Amino acid sequence: MNLVIVTGLSGAGKSQAANALEDMGYYCVDNIPPAIIPAFVDLSKRESEGLSKLAVVTDIRGGNMFAEIEKVLDDLKKSGIDYKILFLDASDDVLIRRYKENRRKHPLCDMENVSLSDAVRLERKRLSKIHAAADFDIDTSLISSAQLKSILTDTFLKSAESGLRILCTSFGFKYGIDVDSDLVFDVRCLPNPFYVDELKEKTGLDKAVSDYVMDSPESEEFLARITAFADFSIPLYIKEGKSQLVISFGCTGGKHRSVTFAELLCRHLKEKGYNASVIHRDINKTQV
Repeated sequence: MNLVIVTGLSGAGKSQAANALEDMGYYCVDNIPPAIIPAFVDLSKRESEGLSKLAVVTDIRGGNMFAEIEKVLDDLKKSGIDYKILFLDASDDVLIRRYKENRRKHPLCDMENVSLSDAVRLERKRLSKIHAAADFDIDTSLISSAQLKSILTDTFLKSAESGLRILCTSFGFKYGIDVDSDLVFDVRCLPNPFYVDELKEKTGLDKAVSDYVMDSPESEEFLARITAFADFSIPLYIKEGKSQLVISFGCTGGKHRSVTFAELLCRHLKEKGYNASVIHRDINKTQV
């Protein structure tokens, strides 16, 4: 049985994650108390349909019942039930803004009689242990719903079969660093197509832009060193049991140089047989 336990900060996108998993064939249950999870798993095993893909969302909405999560996870392991924890996160200011925009109350505001900002900080503290134990940790502060779904699709459709899942991303430093990254490479030191009139409005997905970026000894050497580092380090991550690795490239606006390098590294990793995919976070944003 493939069991995914979805948890994380309120407002970070757990419902969207559950919808994405449901689209992938998972039987999803939202807002389930931790103590019920083992019984739900047992019931699913006894179903004639033989449900093999389950996803449950459990979080702070359960109040005191959620405090049992650590014991429940330990009991699941002792029972031989394999599971993965998907943790959805976002920065405090983004979470606060989302709650203000949709005019919903944070679950802890009434439970603990605290302000919204205090509720976010308190929830983060209470989730610190399960956050540290998460197999997949996704920060949704700067990604769209479509990008979240793409990340989850790549992760849960492929990772079970292919081991380590590698995500190559591009981003623009002017929009904020990609905080979900494990490795970040700054390619702002390389030739910038933004200052070439016929290339300015194109992206690193266009051959003319990619050729321009790579038409220098510095760019070729930069790529060679990065691919050599990836070839050396990825087997070490696999040996340590890491399930996902995010390698990010940042340039000024996230449209040209970073896109070029993310695409090239992803292509290299696929040729090596790794489960690699690519996402360009800021490629459609307008530079000024």
